[in-house]
Amino acid sequence: MSSPARRTLGIRGDLLAAGLAALLVGAAVAVGAYLNRPGSGVVIWAEAAPLYGSWLPHYGKGTVLAVLVAVCVLAWGPALAGRLPWRRLLPLGYVASLAWIVALALVDGWTRGFARRLATPHEYLHEVAGITDIPAMLAGFSDRILAGQPDNWTTHVAGHPPGATLVFVWLDRLGLSGPVWAAIVCVLVGALVAVAVPVTIAALGRPEAARASLPFVVLFPGAVWLGVSADGLFAGVTATGIALLALATRWFRERRTSAPWAALGAGMLLGFGIFLSYGLLLLGLVALAVVLCGRSGKALLAVAAGAAGVAAVFAVAGFWWLDGYHLVVERYYQGIASRRPYEYWVWANIACLVLATGPAVVAGVRRLRGWGPVVVLTGAALLAVTAADLSGLSKAEVERIWLPFAVWLLPATALLPQETRRWWLAGQAALALAVNHLVLTVW
Repeated sequence: MSSPARRTLGIRGDLLAAGLAALLVGAAVAVGAYLNRPGSGVVIWAEAAPLYGSWLPHYGKGTVLAVLVAVCVLAWGPALAGRLPWRRLLPLGYVASLAWIVALALVDGWTRGFARRLATPHEYLHEVAGITDIPAMLAGFSDRILAGQPDNWTTHVAGHPPGATLVFVWLDRLGLSGPVWAAIVCVLVGALVAVAVPVTIAALGRPEAARASLPFVVLFPGAVWLGVSADGLFAGVTATGIALLALATRWFRERRTSAPWAALGAGMLLGFGIFLSYGLLLLGLVALAVVLCGRSGKALLAVAAGAAGVAAVFAVAGFWWLDGYHLVVERYYQGIASRRPYEYWVWANIACLVLATGPAVVAGVRRLRGWGPVVVLTGAALLAVTAADLSGLSKAEVERIWLPFAVWLLPATALLPQETRRWWLAGQAALALAVNHLVLTVW
């Protein structure tokens, strides 16, 4: 078979994979609507299932800006990604990602989409004013996890380790109080994904793949939930840790004196990550993939030391991660999760993931072959998502909960044929715009 024929067949396979993913999403929407019908007796607690939100076609102040950002990235992104030096490309990618995230948030309006997004009674900020003694909060954190306990934590605080709440307490102590500053910090940190993902790929020896994937990281459909949610912050923190680890593996091979410090810093960020969200322990699979690709046992030891140091600090302060995890599982089934049907969400969650990552990722995943860094990174992220899904502890809302995993599926876009990338990029932008304008998301 001729080379053009192979390319044509490959492109058809990509389109078929994207089409099947669209059918999955359609099925999740249809079944969700059926289960949501009056008198069904089934509680899925998601009006716009499989997404957590409400059907509400709308537009806002960010609509024109979002379209403008998408058009600019489509027009110039791939060319600039291919020729600009890294010292200029990475800041440009960060700014473009930031503009995309903010524009999508402003589609819902300044107040509803940004300023008050983190001000609900279920969010971390609800508890900040009552935390006057941080050591006492850490020592007694587990005692307030279960519903029915005296002064039990609000939903998000109870559902996460104390590191997540500490971030907002620290902001308050720095004078950056309230939901606006919290939203700004979440978005600024979440946009670091646009730097961390390409840096990781390049550090593992695939700079051309890093450049190819960068426009896709910028126009990430999951940016709908990066702005504004604490999970966006979690994604930025952990992605930065992964990037530092990848750099450390390269620097160890180059015998740079900064290598141990980079690995130690990576371990501290990733260690803190598991105190932001219990599920982020699964990102250890992505970290292990980086170490394997970087072929550095020294990096593994240093990153483990950094993570262990963070865990030790929390333990000395009075919070033991395993105790918190077991209590959170119990708290999880005290709430609506006990009624949400696993039989629906175990596959509808994947539809959510498709909506968060986009058709380009689906086509890229279809092309996974061999054992190169792009394949190993993406494969590790797929394993993490599979474990999270099968656990039954992620029934619904995974479009935001899985953001720290979803960003590591984006490297697969580098496997798409160069001549089709702009079309796939347009599909990514169109999906994000459609979701944000048709659904009023909760996060």
